[in-house]
Amino acid sequence: MIKEGKILGNATDTNGKSYNRSLLVILLLIGTFCTVLNQTILSTAYPTLMKAFDVSTSTVQWLTTGFLLVNGIMIPISAWLLTTVSTKWLYIAAMSTFLLGTVLCWTAVSFPMLLIGRLVQAVGVGVSMPLLQTMMLTIFPANQRGTAMGLAGIVIGLAPAIGPTLSGWVIDNWTWRDLFGMIVPIVAIVVIASFWIMRSVLETHKEPLDFISVILSTIGFGSMLYGFSSVGDDGWGSAIVLSTLAIGAIFVGLFIWRQLVMDEPFLNFRVYKSREFTVSAILSSVVNMAMVGVEMVIPLYLQMVKGMSAFHSGLTLLAGALMMGIMSPITGRAFDRFGAKRLAVMGMFLLTLGTLPFVWITKDTATIYIVLLYAIRMFGIAMVMMPATTAGMNALPLNMISHGTAVNNTQRQVASSVGTAILISVLTNVTKGNMPAKHVLTTNPLSYANGAINATLSGYHAAFWIAIGFSFIALIIAFFLKGKNHSEHLADEDSTQGGAA
Repeated sequence: MIKEGKILGNATDTNGKSYNRSLLVILLLIGTFCTVLNQTILSTAYPTLMKAFDVSTSTVQWLTTGFLLVNGIMIPISAWLLTTVSTKWLYIAAMSTFLLGTVLCWTAVSFPMLLIGRLVQAVGVGVSMPLLQTMMLTIFPANQRGTAMGLAGIVIGLAPAIGPTLSGWVIDNWTWRDLFGMIVPIVAIVVIASFWIMRSVLETHKEPLDFISVILSTIGFGSMLYGFSSVGDDGWGSAIVLSTLAIGAIFVGLFIWRQLVMDEPFLNFRVYKSREFTVSAILSSVVNMAMVGVEMVIPLYLQMVKGMSAFHSGLTLLAGALMMGIMSPITGRAFDRFGAKRLAVMGMFLLTLGTLPFVWITKDTATIYIVLLYAIRMFGIAMVMMPATTAGMNALPLNMISHGTAVNNTQRQVASSVGTAILISVLTNVTKGNMPAKHVLTTNPLSYANGAINATLSGYHAAFWIAIGFSFIALIIAFFLKGKNHSEHLADEDSTQGGAA
């Protein structure tokens, strides 16, 4: 039974045995922080890795592209795993898999070995992140879920945001191997501690794995994510982009149709029957598009226009990352008290306001100005992301939360790829379209250089206008959230349904 009480303290697992909820939450947060950090930890290490393994830019990018593809493919599968495998052993398996991949990366003697290690890591991450959210939503009563998800937001929001800065600092002071080596002992301790601290807190039942659904999901989401990730290099007119997006759309459509006609769906899309879940899922996805796309564009501006190093461009974004980490637990508590609508509307207003000045940046814009604006954006995002997600999950019964988490995370993963693809393609196309003619380079080099800078800035301005569009759309969607928190009636529902701790 879920017990009303403090956020930290004792609770009972599915076997009725008491456990320390504080230690379990700490273990979850530390372990998942390490896994999610790896989504972005190589972003400033590419030049070093290209030199170390003598590979091209397009080849080295597979360390991130492949990671995100496998991660995205695993998230839908996580819903089935959460309903059929004991929470304790699923977490240990996920963290052990991640540890194996990290060791492979740490000791890699060739690029293929490093890539295999990254793909193995991604399998663990694709399970651990949905597992964190589902457990946090289950082991706390509904009127404390905002605070619980605020804690989860520290991991999901802060870890990827500090990745580029941490990566640059490690590369500058040690070696690329230390990016993985520093994580190995922490994850090893988490795995060992899990045998004593982790408990089975989610009800499970035997359910056969539908291999057709796995195949459709893997091909569909894999092709779709690959297609969007290729837009930046190949453009929207590329045969590879168009074909992979078409294949992805067809197989995702077949996958959704199969889930809707199955008695025991692999991933239950019926969660969309809840209006509140649907609104919150769309809102968090659009916010993710605004966040991730701009996180890609700002470092490019800082390095290509202002001439910053990769490390210093990452450092410029650190204040915003810390803002996200600080505000996530605070907005979680505010959600428990005020509900999602007021927080989301205010957060989207701040996000839109913080993005607007970027459309007028120049090569002489002060760096501190960028730091402050980015911090304002992340403040707004922190007010929206976890509260909106929690509001949507609160609208679902306990037995649907694992499916809701998987659906929400899958939708956000695709939205992130779409947002990045759109912003990068707009940036590239507008820049190319405004470039001065080639003959000016020989007849008037200074004029060409000035024109090239202005063309590049035009590309960034256009990309930021798109980001403002995303923010404004999300602001409108925020008004459709319900003003009242669901926690009161769901707390009663939790106590009658039972559940894990």
